Amino acid sequence: MDDLNNKKFVGRLIYAVLTERKNVREAIKLFPETKDKNIECAYHALVHYAADEEMRYMDIEYKEAQDDYLEFIAQTLSAGQNLPKNIIEEYKPYYKGIARPWQGFWKEFLRFINI
Repeated sequence: MDDLNNKKFVGRLIYAVLTERKNVREAIKLFPETKDKNIECAYHALVHYAADEEMRYMDIEYKEAQDDYLEFIAQTLSAGQNLPKNIIEEYKPYYKGIARPWQGFWKEFLRFINI
């Protein structure tokens, strides 16, 4: 699969999470192997989304903002476009590739919640 098709596929995965057709774990398992920073960024945004589950439950405004953010990422990737540089830069400290099904997930998860 090429980068354009990978972006579109990942955009659909994020929509599936937002519409509760897939949980984050299922979506992450399906992420394609790639060096595309747009896809790596989407991966880390989903990890962050999972890490914030309790906060999302307690703060509806935070939940809505995070949902809007992920929807923007999904829309952009579904259109085959690159994410804005500031969004890619935001996740730069975490770019070490995409962990294969749950390999390293907990390490990244704990890093997001600062443990």
